[in-house]
Amino acid sequence: MAWVLKMDEVIESGLVHDFDASLSGIGQELGAGAYSMSDVLALPIFKQEDSSLPLDDETKNPPFQYVMCAATSPAVKLHDETLTYLNQGQSYEIRMLDNRKVGDVPEITGKLVKSIIRVVFHDRRLQYTEHQQLEGWKWNRPGDRLLDLDIPMSVGIIDTRTNPSQLNAVEFLWDPAKRTSAFIQVHCISTEFTPRKHGGEKGVPFRIQVDTFKQNENGEYTDHLHSASCQIKVFKPKGADRKQKTDREKMEKRTAHEKEKYQPSYDTTILTECSPWPDTPTAYVNNSPSAAPTFASPPQSTCSVPDSNSSSPNHQGDGVSQTSSEQLQPSATTQETQQWLLKNRFSSYTRLFSNFSGADLLKLTKEDLVQICGAADGIRLYNSLKSRSVRPRLTIYVCQEQPGSAALQGQQPAAGQGAENGSGTPYVYHAIYLEEMVASEVARKLALVFNIPFHQINQVYRQGPTGIHILVSDQMVQNFQDESCFLFSTVKVENSGGIHIILK
Repeated sequence: MAWVLKMDEVIESGLVHDFDASLSGIGQELGAGAYSMSDVLALPIFKQEDSSLPLDDETKNPPFQYVMCAATSPAVKLHDETLTYLNQGQSYEIRMLDNRKVGDVPEITGKLVKSIIRVVFHDRRLQYTEHQQLEGWKWNRPGDRLLDLDIPMSVGIIDTRTNPSQLNAVEFLWDPAKRTSAFIQVHCISTEFTPRKHGGEKGVPFRIQVDTFKQNENGEYTDHLHSASCQIKVFKPKGADRKQKTDREKMEKRTAHEKEKYQPSYDTTILTECSPWPDTPTAYVNNSPSAAPTFASPPQSTCSVPDSNSSSPNHQGDGVSQTSSEQLQPSATTQETQQWLLKNRFSSYTRLFSNFSGADLLKLTKEDLVQICGAADGIRLYNSLKSRSVRPRLTIYVCQEQPGSAALQGQQPAAGQGAENGSGTPYVYHAIYLEEMVASEVARKLALVFNIPFHQINQVYRQGPTGIHILVSDQMVQNFQDESCFLFSTVKVENSGGIHIILK
C-alpha cells in the first residue's frame, strides 16, 4: 500500500511539473518581448475586416501607360520632373501599353480607342500666347508641321490623321490588346521661341502629351480615358546627343554628396499622368473603324477675320468672348461646374467638387482652396474663378485701303457719320490689340488680321508730313495714342517679292 501511495505522489508531481512548464511557455509567448499590436492587427480576422472597407478610387492604376524610348537627363534634381532631350526631325518611339487589371474599364475590351499626341509649351506664359507663337512659326516655316507621325515605323496604329489647322497634333486609333508603338518626329526646336537678346539664347521646354478617348453613345471618340505627358527640349540634329553627354560629364565631376541631390538618368521616359488638354477632341463620326474619319468643324464666327487677341490654350479664336466662355457663373449647375473644371484643367478635382454648383465654388475663399487643393492648384483655381480679362497695353484701329479708292489722308469722319470711300462703301476698321509695344508686334498682328504672309512684310512705315515715309520703330509704337485710327496700303518691293506696309 505504501508503494502504491509513493507511485501516486510521483505521478502527481510529474503532472504538476508538466502543467507548470506549459504555463511558463504561455507567459513567454505573451511577454513584452514577443508581443506587438501590429502582430495582432495582422491576424486573419482583422484582415477580413480591412478588406471589407471601400477602396479609394485614387489608388487605382491608370488604364494606360506611355513610354518614350529616349533617355532622361542626369542633370535633374530629385523631386523635379524628368527632362528628355530630342533631336529635331528624328523618329522616337512612344509605346502605348495597356495597364488595366482584370475588370478595369471593361467597356473598351475588344474595341479601339483614339489617342491624340501633341507637342505643346511647358511654360505657362507661352501657353497663353500659343496661338500667336504657332502662327508666327507657321509663317516662318511655310508647309512644315511641328509634329509628325513616322507611319512606316509605327506599329498597330490605324486611321492616322493630321489636321492642317493643328500643326502640333496627330491622332490615330489603336487596339489596347495589341502591341502598339507610335513613332513621332518633332520639327520645331526650343530656341525658335526664345527672344534673341544680348547674343545668347536659352531654349524653352516643350511637353509631349498623349490624350486617349473611348467612343460615346454616338460612336464618337470624345469620352476621356487617360492623359499623360513629359517635359522635353528639342535641339538641332545631333544636338540632343551632345547635350546629354555634356550633362553626364558635369555630373561625373560632382562630389558623391552633390550627386545624391540629382536623379539618375533612365534609358526611357515614362509619361506621367496629367489633366487632359482643354481642346475639344476631333471626332471619328462612324462606328466602323475602317471608315474615313472626319474632323469636327469648329463653330464659324460671324466675322471672317480671326480674333487677333486669342492666345490661351482655352481660347482658340472661335469668335466667342473669352469672359463668357471661361468665367464660371454663379448660376452654373453642378454639371456645368464639372465641365468648367475639365475645360480649365482641374480634372483631378471633379470628383471632389462633384456636388458643387457655380455659386458653391465661387463662395470658397483663397485660403479654403489652398487647404483643399494644395498651394499650387489652390492658387491657380482661385485665380481662374476670379479671372478678369486683361486689358491690352495699346489698342489701334486699322483699315486696309483698297486700290483705286479715294484715301481719307488721315481725315476722321464727324461724330455720328460713317467714312466712305469713293465708291460709297463705308470704311471698316479692325481693332488691333497689342500686348507688346514693339514694331514687330504691329506687323505680326496686321499679318494675322488681314491674312498677309508675315514673312513677306519687309518694313512698316508711317506716312508723315509732305508724304514722307517714316520707319515705324519700337519708340514710335510706344508713343502711339491709345485708340488711334490708321488707313494702310501695301507696296510691293521690286526684285524681292516682299511688301512694305504704309500707315496713313
